[in-house]
Amino acid sequence: MQPYRSILFVPGHRPRWVDKAVASGADCVVLDLEDSVPSAEKESARSIVADSIRRVRETNPDVGLFVRVNPLATRLTGADLEAVVVPGLTGVFAPKIEKAVDVLQYDALLDHFEARNGVDGLEYIVPVETVKAIHNCLEVATASPRVGAMIGPSAEHADIAREVGYEWTPEGLETLYLRSRVLLACREAKIHALTGLWEDLENLDGLREFAIKGRQLGFRGMIAIHPSHVETVNDVFSPSEQDIEFYRGLAEAYEKAEAQGTGALRYRGLHIDKAHYDKAVQWLERAEAIMKRGEK
Repeated sequence: MQPYRSILFVPGHRPRWVDKAVASGADCVVLDLEDSVPSAEKESARSIVADSIRRVRETNPDVGLFVRVNPLATRLTGADLEAVVVPGLTGVFAPKIEKAVDVLQYDALLDHFEARNGVDGLEYIVPVETVKAIHNCLEVATASPRVGAMIGPSAEHADIAREVGYEWTPEGLETLYLRSRVLLACREAKIHALTGLWEDLENLDGLREFAIKGRQLGFRGMIAIHPSHVETVNDVFSPSEQDIEFYRGLAEAYEKAEAQGTGALRYRGLHIDKAHYDKAVQWLERAEAIMKRGEK
């Protein structure tokens, strides 16, 4: 999966909001058919979402376009996918997944509609929304090659808060264990690790602090629910010039020392060896992918 920094949600039945979401600079936009669409409008929203995907792709080939479909238990998922699996779609935001067999059910549906509608290569972003999903997060992360990202839960009022019963704080200690479980599953599965959303729409300083804490923990992108949050999220999850300079210098210093037969050395007052070099190379590869995406 692309190293999306910002994944912005927008109600699928509001096409003008979709355009605003794309214009916000979000790396990825999720067109929602689930919670933000009233029951009476879900059927009509499918064709609106499909039209939005086609329209956006005409002018923007690079933004990630995902659709959050209705969960399997609603029996609406198949009809959702039949309508929205169209050329230009990047993938499916797959809600209420709790175990590997749920992923395989999505696979069966996508295999069918990809072949039928002339689409291929679709991926999943999987939110972790229940206690069962927390327990089974590694099983889910490794269930299918389509699973490209998973979200460490931290919402103040969403499903996971109700299920676990925690009392939310800006510091996030109450969700640290939950997020850490998901983060480790993402690392083992080699998929993109995303942190959850910030619900206080006006508090951009709080958003920045929360995003920084997620990045420090190891997450590489974040869910957003308002266009005004995108700039802050992109900034936090983008490599700084100082960090790029540091890691490039580290890699060059180690390569020079290794060529001279030295495996450990001092760099800017720090002891470094092969492990530090390997981290620097990996970090620079991710930074390069992010920068290339930002240049498009």
